Amino acid sequence: MATLPPDTILPQAAPAPGAAPAPEALAEALVSLHGQAAAVAMLARLAPEPVEIGGELGAVIARAAPWQRALVEQTVADCAAMLDTGLAALGTLVRRGQDTAAPALVLWREYHAARAAMIGVLAPQA
Repeated sequence: MATLPPDTILPQAAPAPGAAPAPEALAEALVSLHGQAAAVAMLARLAPEPVEIGGELGAVIARAAPWQRALVEQTVADCAAMLDTGLAALGTLVRRGQDTAAPALVLWREYHAARAAMIGVLAPQA
């Protein structure tokens, strides 16, 4: 695992100036993602997590380097695609009258791991 951020060791991979998403757009995307995750949590019979997108997380996103915001934007898009298809499949189970707890819990765990990695990307650099 590399110990330096990508913009230091892979300058050609760093986003062009202005290519990184605005912090406000990322916060809005995270709110939407949290709504999808809450639906999965309900189907998994888990209590929804209270997550404040503004405040401290908003400040962390605002301080993030362009490469960090670009990676978070990609992770949000990947998670949204995962949750979209997962919720569609879980909807099929609901319409059939089948139990959704186990498959929704698996989907929740996948989302939770991706979210933890995304938060790790936003962690301040030493």
